[in-house]
Amino acid sequence: MNSKLKNLGLLASGALAGVLISVALSAIAQREPRTTLPLDDLRQFSDVFGAIKKNYVEPVDDRKLFTNAISGMLSGLDPHSSYLDSDSFNDLQVGTQGEFGGLGIEVNSEDGFVKVVSPIEDTPAARAGIKSGDLIIKIDQESTKGLSLSDAVKRMRGKPKTQITLTIARKGETKPLVFVIVREIIRVQSVKSKMLEGGIGYLRVTQFQEHTTETLSKSLQSMAQGGALKGLVLDLRNDPGGLLHGAIGVSAAFLPPGTLVVSTKGRTEDAQREFLASPDDYLRGTSDDYLRKLPASVRTVPMVVLVNAGSASASEIVAGALQDHKRAVLLGTQTFGKGSVQSILPLGNNTAIKLTTARYYTPSGRSIQAKGIIPDYLVEETPNGDSAGFQLREADLGHHLVNEQEKSSAASAEPKADQQQQTHGSNDQAPRKPVVFGSGEDYQLAQALNYLKGKPVAIARQEVETVPAAAGAANTAK
Repeated sequence: MNSKLKNLGLLASGALAGVLISVALSAIAQREPRTTLPLDDLRQFSDVFGAIKKNYVEPVDDRKLFTNAISGMLSGLDPHSSYLDSDSFNDLQVGTQGEFGGLGIEVNSEDGFVKVVSPIEDTPAARAGIKSGDLIIKIDQESTKGLSLSDAVKRMRGKPKTQITLTIARKGETKPLVFVIVREIIRVQSVKSKMLEGGIGYLRVTQFQEHTTETLSKSLQSMAQGGALKGLVLDLRNDPGGLLHGAIGVSAAFLPPGTLVVSTKGRTEDAQREFLASPDDYLRGTSDDYLRKLPASVRTVPMVVLVNAGSASASEIVAGALQDHKRAVLLGTQTFGKGSVQSILPLGNNTAIKLTTARYYTPSGRSIQAKGIIPDYLVEETPNGDSAGFQLREADLGHHLVNEQEKSSAASAEPKADQQQQTHGSNDQAPRKPVVFGSGEDYQLAQALNYLKGKPVAIARQEVETVPAAAGAANTAK
């Protein structure tokens, strides 16, 4: 392939062949020469094809068999490679712009069922109480066992104001849970911002979309106009990822120009890339460098990044870059652990494949694949522990790529720091409402504010203990 890998439409989306997935689209480069096909395997495929056509209980269309074969080829590789039929391809393009119809959940396929990666904030699914790790076992009255992910997504999508019933299996619950949800037009506001007490700015990125960096830049400029910022909180909790150039742009807003943000390594020469805090790597389709308008103080003001198990891929790129360069401290729980990059390769007839083409690495060379990023301050959602219970991560997905830097043969066998703290999150506890991020009841945010003010940070354990802020908040911006 002669063109750069970024022209394939690199993805850093979190878990995500689902109700919402982001993608950058562009022309595909010249394909590599075909390799010799194994004749014995082709004969076996032909035999199976013929047996199905002759003996299956109902007639099967040839196109359906070939499509299923292609889908199986890709889904068997890893959780993030998949075949996109015309409907899925169109949905993916619509999702890039941040608007779609449906419920508002990120989903993936697991053991033949549909598993929730995370509900999107302020959507019907989130308001109904759908949680990360939930297993969708029925859509309306039909079982999802064996249902392809794309078909499940199609059934969950629909016209606004129409009703759908999801039957959920949840860890810790003895009976399935039934949720009746009314579909809406989902408009995902990728950046939310406000000023908090003491001159501290709060920025929440819900997903990395086409215009996320530009919107974040405008939010920062608006904050700075109100007076000198005393600190910043960047909230990436439950952000499943999105566009790679969006992650580079958000990182570039807080790092010196030209700083290494992330590198990628794959089998092809084009996959060996370094992405910098440079307009060449975060601008797409525009010559207006919106980050140039930011005040210099944005790159030096004390800063905390909030993360949790729902922070995936592009979120982890940003968190890893700011942590490695000691630009900010990370506070929260261990991240999702998706350290792979997907490219969208169009096939014609408005179809495409989403293929894992590289692993990415933080500036210090860390791979977070199936491992995640451990924050500097392990702080759970509540003072008594994270009563939300099980948190789905990359290492929990079937066929996930193994972290090649880990000595263990499987990264999923490694203990996770925040899961060790979940022993006090008992199943006997009464269900609690999800935390509204950025609200006055947001415990993790309160601890971030404590850090920025030089106060002790309370770490949620069975017995709450405190640790001092790290040598004064002013030292975090070095």
